[in-house]
Amino acid sequence: IWEKMYRRTLAWGRKGVGMTAISAIDIAIWDIIGKITKKPVFKLLGGRTKEKIPVYASKLYSQPLKELQKEAESYKSQGFTMFKMRFGWGPKDGPEGMKKNIELAEAVREVIGQDTDLMMECYMGWNLEYTKRILPKLEKFEPRWLEEPVIADDMHGYAELNAGPIPISGGEHEFSLFGFRQLLDMKAVSVIQFDTNRVGGITAAQKINALAEAYQIPVVPHAGQMHNFHLTMANLNCPIAEYFPIHPIEIGNELFWYVFEGEPDAKDGFIDLNDETPGLGLSLNQKHLDNLEIIT
Repeated sequence: IWEKMYRRTLAWGRKGVGMTAISAIDIAIWDIIGKITKKPVFKLLGGRTKEKIPVYASKLYSQPLKELQKEAESYKSQGFTMFKMRFGWGPKDGPEGMKKNIELAEAVREVIGQDTDLMMECYMGWNLEYTKRILPKLEKFEPRWLEEPVIADDMHGYAELNAGPIPISGGEHEFSLFGFRQLLDMKAVSVIQFDTNRVGGITAAQKINALAEAYQIPVVPHAGQMHNFHLTMANLNCPIAEYFPIHPIEIGNELFWYVFEGEPDAKDGFIDLNDETPGLGLSLNQKHLDNLEIIT
C-alpha cells in the first residue's frame, strides 16, 4: 500500500501535503493492525528498548524574561532535566535582537543550572551569515543542539554549521528517505528530527531510523505525540523524545491534547507506554471536539 501511494503521487511533490497525506494513511493502518492483533504499535515494531522514555520539556516561549524564568522553574519543579527554548529575534532585528536572544539563553540557564540539557530552537528564522555570527556567543551555554537555524532547503548551510562546535539538528521539514540520505551523506546534522506524520508514516520512519543508525546519528522525532513515541520506544537509536507540557490551546502541537485522549503525561521527566493498550492507544476526545471548528 505504501509503495503504491508513494509511486503514484510523484507529480504531487515529494515535500508537503502529498507526503503528509501518505503519512496519515500509513499511521492509521499501523493503528488498525495493532487493534486487530491487540498489541501496541511499539511491540509490532520489535518491542520495548527502554524502561521509560526520557523527555524534554519543549516550550519556553514566555515573555518578559521574568515570565520565561517562571515557566522554566515550573518545568524544573516537575522533574524535567532537559529543556528546549525558542529564540525570538533574527537577522532583521540587528545587533539589538542578537543581544535579546543571548539574554533569553542567560535567563533560562540561570534557572535550570549548568548540569541540565538545554536545546535551542530557531525554526528556520536565521540565515547562514547570522548563525555564524551568533554561534560563538552561544557556546558558553553548552547547548545540546541548535535546531533548524536556516531554511530546510539549505543543506550546504547546515553542513557548514554542523562542522562547528555546537551540534546542529534538523529534519523536521524533510519529507523522504532520500532527503535524509542526502543530509547524512553531507554530515549536515548531528541529530535527526523527522516527524512521522510528515515522512510517510511509520513504515518510512523505520527505514530512516535504520539509515541514521548506520551513520551513528541519533533520531529525536519532532513534537512528541504517540506516533513518534511508539517509534522512540522501539528504537535504540532514539534516545529521548520531545514533550509539550499541557498549555492553553493554540494552533500548534498542543492540539493533540484536545483532539485525542490517551496522550501520556510526563512524570519526573519520563513517559511510559502501556504494554496492553492496542494500536497507538488514542481515541477521539469528544469533550473538546465539539468546541473545535473545522474550516474547509
